[in-house]
Formats: sequence, C-alpha cells, structure tokens
Amino acid sequence: MAENFRRRKKICQMCAGKTVDYKDVEIIRKYTNEKNKIVPRRVSGACAKHQRFIATQVKRARFMALIPFSK
Repeated sequence: MAENFRRRKKICQMCAGKTVDYKDVEIIRKYTNEKNKIVPRRVSGACAKHQRFIATQVKRARFMALIPFSK
C-alpha cells in the first residue's frame, strides 16, 4: 500500500534572510557533502540564483584553504 504523502517544498534559506559567507566554515560545510563536493539544488533547497552564489562562496573558501578541495 503506497501512501501518497506530500513533501514540503524546501524554502531557500538565503531568500528567507540567512547569509552565506566564505569565511563562515560551518555554514559552508552544510552546502558540501562528505567528499567536499557542492550539493545540488534539490538537496540544498536553494533557488537558482542563490545556488550560484553558494557555489562561488564554496570555491572562494577552497581557494583560501578554509576547506579542502577533496578528501
């Protein structure tokens, strides 16, 4: 018996008012997986505009050696 449940639509945290900065490593780690790859939009729940911004911030943090490129 398959139940039909609706999943709640993920709300973009940045549209809701939270900020992402490359210097804040704990927040940046939420947008990367265990192999330090950037998680896709369907996982992060970010809108397209802010997903591009998150990717830029993750890449800056990698370049500044705040997070590793890979494990």
